[in-house]
Amino acid sequence: MDDDDQPLIPGLPDDISLRCIARAPISSNPTLSHVSRSWRSVLRSPFPFTLRSQLSIADPILTVSIRRPTTGQSLWYHLLPRLHHHRPLPIPPPPHPTVGSSSVPLGPRLFLLGGSLGVPCAHVQIYDSRLRRWSLGPPMSSPREFSAAAAVRGVIYAFGGCRPSAASWSESLDPAATLPRWSRVPSPHGVRQKWMHGTAVLGGKLLAVADRGGIVFDPAAASWGPVPPALVLGWRGRAAVVGEVLYTYDYLGKVRGYDWEKGEWRQVEGLERELPSFLCGATLANFGGLLCLVWEGRGKERGKETEISYAGVDLSRTEGGGIRGRVVWLECGVLKVPRGSSVSHCVTLEL
Repeated sequence: MDDDDQPLIPGLPDDISLRCIARAPISSNPTLSHVSRSWRSVLRSPFPFTLRSQLSIADPILTVSIRRPTTGQSLWYHLLPRLHHHRPLPIPPPPHPTVGSSSVPLGPRLFLLGGSLGVPCAHVQIYDSRLRRWSLGPPMSSPREFSAAAAVRGVIYAFGGCRPSAASWSESLDPAATLPRWSRVPSPHGVRQKWMHGTAVLGGKLLAVADRGGIVFDPAAASWGPVPPALVLGWRGRAAVVGEVLYTYDYLGKVRGYDWEKGEWRQVEGLERELPSFLCGATLANFGGLLCLVWEGRGKERGKETEISYAGVDLSRTEGGGIRGRVVWLECGVLKVPRGSSVSHCVTLEL
């Protein structure tokens, strides 16, 4: 009998077998694809990932892009940190290579907004990790580069990265709509700035650091306001929110967390021995409730290479209200790229 005519699992209906296959960890897919052609076909389809999402058993998967200094092109990878000795999985680059684009993760999809192709563009490039394929989404109303962008309750918001006088300085997109299209979000001229240097979502509000101070946008109340001065002063580079605390690093390279309710920064204790000081910066992401840090370091090949390393940190509160971190995993030198390369995007998708 032809392999395609066999049941997926002998003795079980295929609909039950599909649920069993979907519950297997994503890391086992390469091995499971060798069971049979029918299994391979199932694992290459989006169905198991859709089912995993419906069952709330999706796994986080770290997705990064590394920008090379000479060509300006980016290399994209999936990183699977809990698999020891697992090589980074290359993924196809977007159809339009851009500089200064903003990345927004939404479930299994990554939305890459705008950027520059010599001049700012309005492209929306969508990567579907279930299919490992890029597609083009509805273009933004305003071309943007180095904008603020994030998703709040399934809706993508983008602002800045264009002239403050632009009619669509701020706009939104609901990808789940029947006919997704960008809509202008009213914003007072007093808050508008061009360049945005960091974005995060905290308490359902979109926070952004700009050239002059910062901006808070509350989609539920449709209100705009300034970021607290203490937050702006301590926010360096890319930040991540874990457990309603915003994390970044200070000028000494120490990881710190900002408590919005208390309005203060606290250094994360317990990381000094296992992690380097991030004097040259690091990229942060929320990886399934862990704080993930990705950084560049000097390679061993006579300074000709840059090594990419990353770590996952479990965070907890101390009795005195401080923050303690415990390194759960540490992967050093997982990628070796040309000297001068840097991490341009780092997000967590769900598969």
